[in-house]
Amino acid sequence: MYRKNQRGGGKSRFYQRRKICRFCVDSDLEINYKKPKALRQFITERGKIIPRRITGTCAKHQRELTVGIKRSRQIALLPFVGKPMY
Repeated sequence: MYRKNQRGGGKSRFYQRRKICRFCVDSDLEINYKKPKALRQFITERGKIIPRRITGTCAKHQRELTVGIKRSRQIALLPFVGKPMY
């Protein structure tokens, strides 16, 4: 039988450094649907848009990024789906 104090410690807290928006920091970077090479780093190899909690972009720039990726997909600069895995 186990007692609470013998079982072990509680959850260890893991604090991660706050992510910053790279578009807010560097004003030279722009979100343009005509530059698929810049937009490609914000989508997965399966073609999904990476969420802002992972990339660290602010809400304003994430909305612009989403629109840019979708426009780039419409004119076939970016794929809708990634490469098949078989």
